[in-house]
Amino acid sequence: MHLSSLYRFPLKSGSAEELTEARCDALGLVGDRRWMVVDAATGKFLTQRVLPRMALLHARWRGDSTLELDAPGMEPLQVPVPDAQGVALGVLIWRESLQAPDAGDAAAAWLSRLLDRPCRLVHLPATQGIQIDQDYARPGERTAFSDGFPFLLIGQRSLDDLSARVGQLLDTRRFRPNLVIAGSAPYAEDHWRRIRIGDMTFRVVKPCSRCIIPTIDPLTGEQSPNREPLTTLLSYRKGDGGVFFGQNLIAEGSGALSVGMSVEVLD
Repeated sequence: MHLSSLYRFPLKSGSAEELTEARCDALGLVGDRRWMVVDAATGKFLTQRVLPRMALLHARWRGDSTLELDAPGMEPLQVPVPDAQGVALGVLIWRESLQAPDAGDAAAAWLSRLLDRPCRLVHLPATQGIQIDQDYARPGERTAFSDGFPFLLIGQRSLDDLSARVGQLLDTRRFRPNLVIAGSAPYAEDHWRRIRIGDMTFRVVKPCSRCIIPTIDPLTGEQSPNREPLTTLLSYRKGDGGVFFGQNLIAEGSGALSVGMSVEVLD
């Protein structure tokens, strides 16, 4: 088995960035989901669940201190990382409330125009982070603006099986994984507890419950009229608490990953 694809999402619910190598810190892939769009009035996080057009929002790191925003019909905008001690905004991501540095009026105006609603852009410093649910994590283990966990893994053969059931080749990016593993049997990842990729060890802590986002085409931002692949997943991957595809991981330490690295199941 080997790591066949590696994805980073600099902006929560923005488009995927495919990488060949990446460093990992205490919050996940360095630069992954460190930015988030929030409602200007409430501070509540915004995603493709209510704004499918966010699939077309390209956010890319330019060095370590600048984010570039781009989208169809918009001029690119360079956004400096805000001062961690500067103006902070009270934000809400699921049940977690925190103060996050605000990225300024230019970014807010750009995103508000794109998404046709008042919003702000916030950044999460690497020294901050959000405590992972301690039903699955140890005290002090943190994540960025992800949906609960720092890494998401899917098996390529699992995706191939789902594509065959749907009758359509499904783009990996619909499922927003960080890590794609080739060479394992379909759904083998359901039974893993600890794995090693290169020199890094990960705990496989929880199946990933799926929302409506996989029904949104990452290339067009359009939602599937027949709610695929969620409709098919519901027919054979439903369990207590939702419908599941992929696994959430927590790294044991930091390190580096690159495509082609071997994958070993430890437990």
